[in-house]
Order: sequence, then structure tokens, then C-alpha cells
Amino acid sequence: MRQAILSSALGRTAFAGASAVAIALASASPAFAGEAEVKSPRAAKPPGVPVQVTPEMIGAGIVSSGVALPPIPPITGDRRNPVPSWGKPLPYPIVIADRRNNRLIEVTPDKQVVWEFPSPSLAVYRGNEDVNFSADGRQLAVSEEDNYDVHIVDYEQRMITWTYGVPDRRGSKNGLLNYPDDAHLLADGKFLTADIRNCRVLIIDPKDSSIATQWGQPGQCRHNPPHQLGHPNGATPMDNGDILVAEITDAWISRITRDGKVVWSRRAPNVRYPSDAFPTVDGKQVIVADFSKPGRVVIFDPATGKPTWEYFQRDGEGMLDHPSLARELPDTGDILVADDLRDRVVVIDRKTKEIIWQYGVTGVKGHAPGYLNYPDGFDLDVYRDWKRAPRASR
Repeated sequence: MRQAILSSALGRTAFAGASAVAIALASASPAFAGEAEVKSPRAAKPPGVPVQVTPEMIGAGIVSSGVALPPIPPITGDRRNPVPSWGKPLPYPIVIADRRNNRLIEVTPDKQVVWEFPSPSLAVYRGNEDVNFSADGRQLAVSEEDNYDVHIVDYEQRMITWTYGVPDRRGSKNGLLNYPDDAHLLADGKFLTADIRNCRVLIIDPKDSSIATQWGQPGQCRHNPPHQLGHPNGATPMDNGDILVAEITDAWISRITRDGKVVWSRRAPNVRYPSDAFPTVDGKQVIVADFSKPGRVVIFDPATGKPTWEYFQRDGEGMLDHPSLARELPDTGDILVADDLRDRVVVIDRKTKEIIWQYGVTGVKGHAPGYLNYPDGFDLDVYRDWKRAPRASR
């Protein structure tokens, strides 16, 4: 969700599909080595430019909450007809991209861990920073900025099924990415991501890893959508198929149709560093986080460009430190925020502007139940009725 840190040196051609992921795992895990050597000999020289991996990028390594996970309930809802709401303060469980714990973790409104996907190998999966369900709720789209790749994860199997980009190698050709942010699976099965430092938005077909659509051009980093884009770090699909694109440069937010027509383009008001703009629940306004310290959340009307709601605290417990994502919650209208550098995800009451729910201990990193480490993205699980599902013994 932003352009910040850098990345080790697993080198290979662009991955696409489960077998290629197994090859990548083989480089880090002897258990996979035999299968990988038979299936695909190593290329003489990997593409792209190797990126230095720092301790910050490794984070906590491969970690887990240690919780005994319950059986996964069946899918009985979707985005238009969600499972029954839990009401205030959080209407649905959330899957969190816990970036520096290198894992995805799902927590319920009563703060129970019910699902988790720890990294299977840091050589392939590290620093997950955005996560979003597919339309059917069976897959998760994941981006990894400073691992320079994007993934599809099968929710029930807890398995990487597709990868685009080469971990720890940057570039703009031969299936390479340069700091990819945002990850969505579109209704037609294609994969949407914002390739920040290549100044482009890509729609990729996972069937053959071909680029179906590209907006922007590497090296042409200025606001002129869809031909040029100024370091886009957000690309979010709307219900009708249009896409909201957020550009870091000058805080531009644009609504663009799938065929490349710009519906509108506005600078986000009172925002220095826009991060992952989303439509409000009714689709009429836009909510965006300001990735700054102190951070801010703004809802604005694209028809006028004026803010209609804003959250900002200069200091104290309510201050946000580089929030990367904000979304309006269905049913309640309250605001869910990933407060990255305070290691928490919070719900802010729309009317009182008080924090009424929090997962993570403010400013304390950890991976045990109740703790996070740089949570960077999330999505709502409206597909499974975890409230009525049997839980594992606690």
C-alpha cells in the first residue's frame, strides 16, 4: 500500500500456477527439492535486478498464533447477500494481511482466531500487505510489495495456487514487477494490481499469466490516466466493474472503466499520501486513508471534490500512524482502519469518532493471539457464518 522498503535473491522466470510455486519452494525447502529438480531445471540466469533483503523485510520470519483452528464452515453468503451480521462494533470477521508476521490471519468480532495462513516459505511468500477475497469467497488475492510478487491463495486448502512476479527481483519485463501494491480478483477471474514503481496498473489473466490490460507506462510517472500514472498504489474494483485508481503523486483518485475511459479524476482533499481508495458502501463516495503520521481518513464526494467526513487525531491513543487502508462497514456505517505502524486494526465510530473495537496491542508487535506486526490490509469474510460455526476448544 505504499512505497517504502526494499527486498533476497531467489531468481527465476515468472511463476504461474501451483507447480511453479512448488519449484520456488524447493529453493528454500529440501522437502520439495526432488520434485522440483525433475519438473523444471534451473534457468541459467534469472531475469530482473536482484533486491537486497533487510531484516525489516524478513520481519518475524515464519510464525503462527499457535491456536487450534476450528473446521471451516461452508460458504452460505456473498457480497450481495452476506451471512448474518454480528452488528456493532464489527459486523463480520476479517482476514488481515499481517505483513511483518508474513501471514494471513482471520479474527472474528469477538477476537477469536479462526483461520490462519503462515508463510510456507520466506523465499516465495513474505511481507503480504494486501488481501481481498474473490467474488465466490474461495480464493484470496495477495500482494507483496517488497517481495515483488502477487499471489492467489486457496482459502480452504491454505495453499498458494498462482504467483506472478519473481520474489526479490524487480523489473518491468518478462513477468517482473516493481513494488506491486493492491490485489483483487475480478469477477471474470482476472487479477488486478498496482505496480507502483513501474507506474502502471495491470490486469493479468491467471490462466496463462498474460497481461490483459495495462494502464500507465514504466518511466512515465505522471498523472495522465489511463496513459500515464503517477506511482499508483491502489486499484480497487467497483460493483459495476469500474476501477478506482489512487496515485501517490499529488494524491489523485480516478474512476476508470474497464475499457480505459476516465469517468472522473479528483485530488483527495486533505490527504498527503493516498492509500487504497475504496468506494463507500452505497458506491457514491470515496474513502481513503492518508499514509502519514499522524494519519487521517477522509470520505469525499467525487462530484464536488469536498470531504463529507474526516477522522484525524494529532496525538494520543486515537492517533493513527501510517494507516494504509480504510473501509466503510456495511450495516453500521462505521470505519475499519489498518493502523500499520501502531500494530492494530481498529473500528472508528462514525458519529462519535471514538475507537470502539481494536485487534492488536497499540505499538506492540507480536504474533500470539491478540497481537499483530504491521497489519497492512484486510477484507471482510461475508461468506462464512463463523458466528454459528463450531469453534475449536479454547
